[in-house]
Amino acid sequence: MDLFDNNSPETLMSRPLAERLRPNKLDEFVGQKHLVGKGKPINLMLESKSIVSMIFWGPPGVGKTTLALLISKLVDADFIQLSAVSAGVKDVREAIDKAERSLKYYGKRTILFIDEIHRFNKSQQDSLLHSVEKGILILIGATTENPSFEVISPLLSRCRVYTLEELGKTDFEKILKRAVGEDILLKDFKIKFEDEKFLISLSNGDARRLLNGLELAVKLAGADEDGVTNITNAILKDAFQTNYIKYDKNAEEHYNIISAFIKSLRGSDPDAAVYWLARMLKGGEDPKFIARRMVVLASEDIGNADPYAITMAVSAFTACDYIGMPEARIILSQCATYLACSPKSNASYMAISAAEGDVNTLPSYDVPLHLRNAPTKLMKELGYHKGYKYAHDFEGHYAEQLYLPQELKDKIYYNPSEMGREEKFKKYLDETKRNKKSKIKNKK
Repeated sequence: MDLFDNNSPETLMSRPLAERLRPNKLDEFVGQKHLVGKGKPINLMLESKSIVSMIFWGPPGVGKTTLALLISKLVDADFIQLSAVSAGVKDVREAIDKAERSLKYYGKRTILFIDEIHRFNKSQQDSLLHSVEKGILILIGATTENPSFEVISPLLSRCRVYTLEELGKTDFEKILKRAVGEDILLKDFKIKFEDEKFLISLSNGDARRLLNGLELAVKLAGADEDGVTNITNAILKDAFQTNYIKYDKNAEEHYNIISAFIKSLRGSDPDAAVYWLARMLKGGEDPKFIARRMVVLASEDIGNADPYAITMAVSAFTACDYIGMPEARIILSQCATYLACSPKSNASYMAISAAEGDVNTLPSYDVPLHLRNAPTKLMKELGYHKGYKYAHDFEGHYAEQLYLPQELKDKIYYNPSEMGREEKFKKYLDETKRNKKSKIKNKK
């Protein structure tokens, strides 16, 4: 499949605006200067025509597909595009066979572009490994999800991962100016916007959405008696057909609402938590992003007050991955309400923060000799392991000895709360370890 095969005016006019505006030259590509600017990785690859397999990671509508198409054109490679939503192993194998024939008989490379590669399961991703490693084809995968979580390690190690950043206001203004001034159809219209910024805001950071909405708005508006096409905000609302849920997935409101959600869980308010959860899901947030945030909260804000909370959160993440929407919303709601109703403690979070503070600012103190491993005779002669007390040999399975470096013998990093399970931990430490630690210090 080569989208550059036929760019006649008749063919171009039948395509959506977003397709008609795809650039043919690198300097027409908007955004991602950290990748395509002079001296940057993809620019250098194109100059040398030495393209490697890569994965583009970024939000929707930032140019992942466009950049892959542009690369194939500029290096004169065959281009095969698959969508992981609908393609299977059979489609992948057919693409590999075609790439092998093209390389063998015509000496031409093939770029296999897989959109939403994170939706491929392990066996589908495994089917790519040999061809990528042997150079039979060049893989370019596009994903909106973190490749570290969604792409298998063997395939990830064979690709370079490039992060595509969200387009900025200036980028959208450039795209809009080019659409109105250069598109084969729109350049003949006298277009006037009531509020250009409103159009950009409706795109939710997605250039494709911006262009498709603009094209429909022009059709809806028509021309007045002076030949002017007035694009009002009301027309834009009709064109985008949005319910105007205030949730900009990739901008400020995204962070505001996930913050409200997490703080509601931390504040033990299940009603607020499910409301913000519903807002995120309605706004198109990825369920697995929400689930990951709950895994963090389960450890950071609940911790040992309810050790089952992290099990619940991890299970919710796994179930969302298996099931997907819309059923995943039920799983997320169950997990969110459980976490909101759980006893709270940040003691383990505070413990590691305090320990990290000492590690970062204090010298690297020696491990006490009795705690050191002694696999050789010389180490034993030096006193390694000497005097170590095996805890299970003592009453209560607790031995009176120092485990911290001598210089930190008075340090207490973990202070369990009196919430949930931690109440038992606190009692245990107060009655055993802390009391016996004081005895050790008095003996020194």
